Amino acid sequence: MAGELILVVDDGRENCEFVVDYILRPNGFRAAVAYDGKAGLDKALSEAPDLILLDLQMPRMDGIQVLEALRDAQSTIPIILMTFHGSEEIAIQVFRMGVRDYVIKPFTVDEMLDAIERSLAETRLRREKEALTERLLKSNRDMQRRIKELNALYGIGKSVTQLLDIEQVLTRIVDAAIYVTGAEQGALMLLKRKELWKRAVREEGDAAARPTNQKTGERLAHRAVQTGKPVMLSPAERGGLEGVKGLPKAVLYVPLKLGDEVLGVLGVDNLHKAQPFTEHDGMLLSALADQAAIAIENARLFQQVKEAKERETQEIRGAFARYVSPSVVDRVLEQPGSALLGGERHTISILFADIRGYTTFSENTEPEVVVEALNEYFSIAGEVILARGGTLDKFMGDAVMAFFNAPEPQPDHIFRTVEAALTLQATVERHNARTPPQRRLEFGVGIAVGEAVVGNIGTPEHMNFTAIGDTVNLAKRLQERAARGQILVEETVIRALGDRIRVEPLGVMRLKGREASATVYELKGLM
Repeated sequence: MAGELILVVDDGRENCEFVVDYILRPNGFRAAVAYDGKAGLDKALSEAPDLILLDLQMPRMDGIQVLEALRDAQSTIPIILMTFHGSEEIAIQVFRMGVRDYVIKPFTVDEMLDAIERSLAETRLRREKEALTERLLKSNRDMQRRIKELNALYGIGKSVTQLLDIEQVLTRIVDAAIYVTGAEQGALMLLKRKELWKRAVREEGDAAARPTNQKTGERLAHRAVQTGKPVMLSPAERGGLEGVKGLPKAVLYVPLKLGDEVLGVLGVDNLHKAQPFTEHDGMLLSALADQAAIAIENARLFQQVKEAKERETQEIRGAFARYVSPSVVDRVLEQPGSALLGGERHTISILFADIRGYTTFSENTEPEVVVEALNEYFSIAGEVILARGGTLDKFMGDAVMAFFNAPEPQPDHIFRTVEAALTLQATVERHNARTPPQRRLEFGVGIAVGEAVVGNIGTPEHMNFTAIGDTVNLAKRLQERAARGQILVEETVIRALGDRIRVEPLGVMRLKGREASATVYELKGLM
């Protein structure tokens, strides 16, 4: 996915030109440039780039000051630091300030491209997830509207075909036409000796249509008879008829056909509303126009919409379920309100898994191979987690976060999480047995249990279904301490599962970013 805007902030003009001309533009990225820290900060806040390439030593504001200002502004823009050899200690410092990656000057095109792709990976996944969410909500709204229309048509057709009195049939069709189009008035006309006679009419203010028998010479109605197609009053035609007493602002006539024979016309109009009728309105009136065929037409349309909804639901379910458990997809499909912003407090189990050896592997491997390998290991993790009812929260570079017991309750969520972690490591071990040694990677896993707020976080346009709280932070810190193939859990897991699991005590640990220490165990297996 190219086309992202990347801001290069560097007082070295030659380096800026090299990055822009040889790395960004040839690879489809848009570029913005600033030659000092202050200008870079201003552009970052005003243009909101997708990524910032930031030099360390610059006039007006150095890289550290820019990072501090962006942090104060609560910016979430990913940043890659560009620095020289000997600055590794500073690089560690800026990583704590939110920097995603750093490259050592002078760097090659491939080195910078690799860093850019890694830093943009999470942003791209988040945008894809947000786009899928929006598609899901829009499709659900469209389907609800179509089903409402179809239910109305089906009910009307069923009642009409059961009526034996012709006057009741004709008045019911007029009422139905006004209902489905939102029109102000309506009439049904039948052909008799090549002349049109109004047989049912409902005028503005009437509670329901009434029978009538009046000859009419309405020109647009006769055109619908002659063409056999719906006719709408166009703005040009209405402009030529200004001043005609009682002229409606919008008119739609639909021929009533039995096979190829035109029997009459069904018409609706808006006397005061300037809202024009649409082709969709014409389709609905075509379905109503023939009392004999309406039940068949309704059944056919209902089945088509039902099948279309099922197909699209399955497509959306298949795509969206790559990120969340099927229960979340079902909840959004059945309750659109559940996709609104907000969260609820839940006791959940959090699983963090990070690929060990990824940095070395990616430095010595072609990007295409790295992406292929990441997809393999992430697929293993996703399948294991979703198979146990977990929710895939996000992929973060070479790590994955998941949680259990939300949004739907899972009384055995702690056991599910433990089993998922053990199954993940076992599955990776089997995968590595048939994988070339140079492509073998492993996960370090951390598990924590506790309260967190789970829900849609973000803005109405861009939201993420996630969990927030100290429990999330604890699981991540445990994962950071886990070695290759190791699973670290905290004491709550032990108290909950007791002798159902095999563990090895590791003692009390101080974890980065947390004031409180934690009693940590290595999970070995199930009893």
